[in-house]
Amino acid sequence: MDTDNIFSLGELFEQVQMKNIFSDGKTFVDCTPSDNLSKIKYRYESKKNKPGFDLSDFVHENFTLPLQVSAVYKSDTERPVEGHLEMLWDVLTRQPKESHDSLINLPNPYIVPGGRFREIYYWDSYFTMLGLQVSGRVDMIQNMVDNFSFLVDTIGYIPNGNRTYYIGRSQPPFFACMVRLLSEEKGKNILIEYLAAMVKEYDFWMKGTNQLSATTKAVNRVALMPDGSILNHYWDENDTPRPESFKEDVKLAMHTKEEKIMYRHLRAGAESGWDFSSRLFRNGKDFSTIHTTEIIDVDLNCLLHNLEITIAEGFQLSGNVVSADKYCGLADNRKKAILEYCWNDEKGFFIDYDYVLSRQKKSMTLAAVFPLFFNIASQIQAKNLQNVSKNIF
Repeated sequence: MDTDNIFSLGELFEQVQMKNIFSDGKTFVDCTPSDNLSKIKYRYESKKNKPGFDLSDFVHENFTLPLQVSAVYKSDTERPVEGHLEMLWDVLTRQPKESHDSLINLPNPYIVPGGRFREIYYWDSYFTMLGLQVSGRVDMIQNMVDNFSFLVDTIGYIPNGNRTYYIGRSQPPFFACMVRLLSEEKGKNILIEYLAAMVKEYDFWMKGTNQLSATTKAVNRVALMPDGSILNHYWDENDTPRPESFKEDVKLAMHTKEEKIMYRHLRAGAESGWDFSSRLFRNGKDFSTIHTTEIIDVDLNCLLHNLEITIAEGFQLSGNVVSADKYCGLADNRKKAILEYCWNDEKGFFIDYDYVLSRQKKSMTLAAVFPLFFNIASQIQAKNLQNVSKNIF
């Protein structure tokens, strides 16, 4: 079901989602339409006011429900955890197939989370790959890296998942981590092989940088900081309810006068992968105060620092010293900015920064450990953070 057309169903789409025809809003957007959506909409308009019309019957006549591939799977409780996980790789593997619904076709096999999640998810896949590496499944790691490279080439970035209704947002940019993981198995030349894809993803996250000014503090996913440095926040190209969570988004937006802003914050929250955490709320308590696009996220900027470092190494390996120096410089600037705006010396902790209010947020979350993983924190900062974390987590 194409993302550009799903809302063209108009009242039919809204009625299905709001009246709980399916208990899970994601079910409908994963359905396969039996005909062109405009024809289905016409049939609905011509029948909806007739006596005896049943919305559920109409939907089931015109749409095929998504197949539950692993519905017959049963866990073997006698099997060790390692054996259980090894068996699940095949259960959760999906093969490339021609799609006539919202699924974006991929060229290679891939692994899904399972259940209602019938597609890949961007940042989840990195942690899946760590498991695949332990299992010696380098072939599947290669397949998944190639699939993400394909998405970058065809869409311009890696969407939240391979569904058309996810187009407009990405997820935490772990692609460089995936490429480096594959390079551990196949050698450093992998960094050169996927260099163009990494640069293209970087350009997506930095889009709008040249539009930043004293009067335009933020564009898309980039924000101009008080000292002139540039850091990133989450965003979404759209300001409408998420098709897969339409009812929930509409109900929440009823509590605000600025519905479109609310929808963008919700979508950006989904891009963050923390959907939904009190970390994203302005007051840390009330969901209706979500303000995702105003937050300079510690984890996001650490990931982009890693992307800059990895791109620099790729250029260095390819012999392009000028470009390598460029991205090393960008990484150095980002590291300084992360330390300037996200490190709280008094609390001994890395904290997200609200660039609209020009101050750090109050939430102390596990996103603080990203600077440790990516070697951004100093030894003293790491030690302080470790001590604080023991008391709050």
